[in-house]
Amino acid sequence: MPAYAIGVDLGGTNLRIAAVDEHGTLLHKVTLGTEVAKGRDFVVGEMTAAIRQMLDTLKVPGELKGIGIGVPGIIDKATGFMYESPNLPDWANYPVHSDIERRLGTPVVLENDANSAALGEKWLGAGRDVETMVMLTLGTGVGGGIVMDGKIWQGMNGMAGELGHITVDPVGQLCGCGNKGCLEQYASATAITRMANEAIQAGGADSLKNLRDAHPEDFNSKIIYQAAVQGDRAAQEVFNKVGRALGTAIADMVNAFNPHMFVIGGGASNAWDAFSPAIFAEVQKRSFVYRATAPKEGGALANPRKTIITRAQLGGDAGLFGAARLPLQRS
Repeated sequence: MPAYAIGVDLGGTNLRIAAVDEHGTLLHKVTLGTEVAKGRDFVVGEMTAAIRQMLDTLKVPGELKGIGIGVPGIIDKATGFMYESPNLPDWANYPVHSDIERRLGTPVVLENDANSAALGEKWLGAGRDVETMVMLTLGTGVGGGIVMDGKIWQGMNGMAGELGHITVDPVGQLCGCGNKGCLEQYASATAITRMANEAIQAGGADSLKNLRDAHPEDFNSKIIYQAAVQGDRAAQEVFNKVGRALGTAIADMVNAFNPHMFVIGGGASNAWDAFSPAIFAEVQKRSFVYRATAPKEGGALANPRKTIITRAQLGGDAGLFGAARLPLQRS
C-alpha cells in the first residue's frame, strides 16, 4: 500500500489541506478561510483541528509519513522559527515548527510557501523531467524557489530563494525590504496596478484612466491584463515592463547558475502571453549563456540541454503538492 502525507498551504487568506500519496495522487482536499485577524493561536488551532479531522475521516490505507506545511515567511530551518511573515503579522519570532508538531503529535516538515510550490512543480508539474529548476511565483509579491537534484536548495540557513528581492533597477522603486528596484516592484500583481496608475498620472493613458474610473474597486492586474489583450498600448507597456524585469533577473541567474528550467507561476502568471515575449527578448539580450544555446525566437524548448523558460502547470495546487512531498522525501 502506498504511503501518504498531508500537505498544508497556509496563506493570508486561505488555508488549504490535502492528502497526497507517494505517487502524487490527490486523495482528499479541503479549503478553509484564514482568519488572520483572530490571531496566531486561533489560526494554528483551526489548522491542526482540520488536519486531525482529515486524518480521522479519511481512513487511507498506508503509512502516514508526516505533515508538510508551506507558510509565507522567512523561516530558520535549523530552529523551526519564523522570523517574519508579511501576511501573518503576529507570527514573527514564533517557534512554529515545534508548536505545530506538539499539537499534532506527528512529524512536521516546515517550508516557505514559494519553496513548496517549486518542489510541487518539480515533482508533478513543469519541472518533472529536469534536474535543476528555478521557480518564480508572481502574486502580491514575487516569491522564488530553487530545486537542485530534486530537493529545495536551502542556502546557509534556509533562506535561499528570495528572488523577488533581486535588484533589477538600482535606482528604481523603493521596496518594503528597504532596497530600491527589487524584482517584485516590477513583476508582482501589486506592481502591475501601481505601474498602470503611474502611466495614468503621467498622461497619455486615457483608456486606462477611463477603465479605472469605471471600476475603481476592481482596477487590478486582471483588468489591466484584459485591457492589454484588447490592444490598449499603455496596458501592454505595463506588461512589457513586467517581462523586462523578469528577463533581467532570469538572465543574471542563467549566467550565474545555468539551470535547466525557469518556471513562472502565481496568480499574475495568467498574463503570460502579455509579458513573456519581453522575457525572452531580455534574456536573449542580456545572457550570453542563453544566446549560446537558445534560438533567437524564444519559447519553451524540448532539448533539456537548453535553458527552458515556461509557465507552471499545477496552478494553485503546486504549493499543496510540494508541501505533501516534503515528508515523503524524508522517508
